Amino acid sequence: MLKQVSIYAENKKGTVQSITGLLADQGINILGSVINDGAEYGIIRMVVSDPEKAAAALQSAGYLCRLIDVLGVEVEDKVGNLHSLLTALADSNVSADYIYLSFNRDSAKPIMILYTEDIFEVECCLKSKGFSLL
Repeated sequence: MLKQVSIYAENKKGTVQSITGLLADQGINILGSVINDGAEYGIIRMVVSDPEKAAAALQSAGYLCRLIDVLGVEVEDKVGNLHSLLTALADSNVSADYIYLSFNRDSAKPIMILYTEDIFEVECCLKSKGFSLL
């Protein structure tokens, strides 16, 4: 299981640059991210090399953030890999609330980062269907 940093930030010019600069200054590598914007605020979700250090640095800089458990599922780099993952979830009557992509630098394979309400059930489901989880 992985820890994701979820940052709730004002939707204005330079915000993401400020956040990425802060993480770079702390020596924290961003391994995967997705940004969802809203009218005034957005959510920046990131898997980083040191989530606890990232959260502490961001909170010290005045950002509202929290750590969330997510699953990292390593998949083959081929057509239909996301479909296979979603089919495995649907077959077990579970779904993911959101999914985004990262990359395993060691194996050179894509990693689907996903969040679901019942993360332990989904983890067991995917393992039983032969998926590799980080």
